[in-house]
Amino acid sequence: AGWVAMAYDERLARFRQAHLNPFDKAPEQQERPDGGVPAPAPRGAHSLAAQQPDPSPGDPEGTMDLGLAEDHFSRPEGLILASDVQQLRQAIEECKRVILALPEHSERQKDAVVRLIHLRLKLQELKDPCEDEPNIRVILEHRFYKEKSKSVKQMCDKCSTIIWGLIQTWYTCTGCYYRCHSKCLPLVSKPCVRAKVSHQAEYQLSICPESGLDSQDYRCAECRAPVSLREAVPAVAWGWEGVGLGGTGGCMGLGSFGGACVPARAIHNWDFEPRKVSRCSMRYLALMVSRPVLKLREINPLLFNYVEELVEIRKLRQDILLMKPYFITCKEAMEARLLLQLQDRQHFVENDEMYSLQDLIDIEAGRLSCSLTEIHTLFAKHIKLDCERCQAKGFVCELCKEGDVLFPFDSHTSVCTDCSAVFHRDCYYDNSTTCPKCARLSLRKQSLFQDSGTKAE
Repeated sequence: AGWVAMAYDERLARFRQAHLNPFDKAPEQQERPDGGVPAPAPRGAHSLAAQQPDPSPGDPEGTMDLGLAEDHFSRPEGLILASDVQQLRQAIEECKRVILALPEHSERQKDAVVRLIHLRLKLQELKDPCEDEPNIRVILEHRFYKEKSKSVKQMCDKCSTIIWGLIQTWYTCTGCYYRCHSKCLPLVSKPCVRAKVSHQAEYQLSICPESGLDSQDYRCAECRAPVSLREAVPAVAWGWEGVGLGGTGGCMGLGSFGGACVPARAIHNWDFEPRKVSRCSMRYLALMVSRPVLKLREINPLLFNYVEELVEIRKLRQDILLMKPYFITCKEAMEARLLLQLQDRQHFVENDEMYSLQDLIDIEAGRLSCSLTEIHTLFAKHIKLDCERCQAKGFVCELCKEGDVLFPFDSHTSVCTDCSAVFHRDCYYDNSTTCPKCARLSLRKQSLFQDSGTKAE
């Protein structure tokens, strides 16, 4: 029996040597609750525990053993006993210190990083517990829809922190694409930008309207947080470019937006350099960029004297307006839907004065001139070559009665402002005092009046 007990003690000592529990103190340091002498430990375990060195407080290997190493005496893997935010934050800071102290790319450091991720996820879960949230929320004309995406690449536009889609509920406005946590919804203070675009579609056309932070009580125009002196100068500068209001770095900074073209600088200085604007202004400009609200002839008529592309675009637009009556009265053109070539720029078939900010950006980049020239060529080809009905609607110069069939959008023609008859330009200027068609229509009206007077008598 004694031999069997000795063999058992040796096996137990070897087992404990391979799976040493760091939470156990040495036998000489243990005390009983009643103050008595502790029970003697097995001979093998006592000798091995006495030989095992205690981990020093600054030793990372020892710190890892105190909660991050796996053994049969420690807690199960993934079990986090911290029950409040403060304990989790302390555990996260301790885990960070351990990661920095351990050798790089070691297995222990990788395990510590995994544990740090679990701790942070647990902290986010405690701060924003999963609840049954409604699918639709309407706040300040925002129409928020609950998102089902589990992506973690989104940022909350209210608190400027990451949206953890795995454990957090978040919403997106279908109008202005405002994103925020469900817990941040009651804190939203800015109305939906799309509603503002619908009610008041206009730009700030003054360059840097310096209103000053004093008019805002030194608070952010978007989140109403106090603006510190350190960020006051850049914040106000960024806000002036957009809507003339300043704000904090979180609301006014570039972030993931990348800057925007400022309409006032584009119209007055032909400057399309992207500049920092507030998040609210960025969304407003994104929704307004394709709206034709800029009447360049009234805002800056001298711009046509310095930008040749604008003159070319204006001539192409005038020709397209002259082609439009041919298409709306041509069955083949309606079936081919030729006017849908300009469906992205519908205002081009309505007038030649209004421009959108996207039109100006494309003109400066040289894209609009090329695409509009191709559409102009396609339209002219249908009228002058492909369609017999449209060809029959052409004009013959009644002044010289020579040459080919003329159309009002030809470059060498002139159109009478009264009767819309088409003539050669040279012929029209040489005989500008008389228009044969106008004279003929005048004689016809006189004859009709005379006939009506004769019948009345």
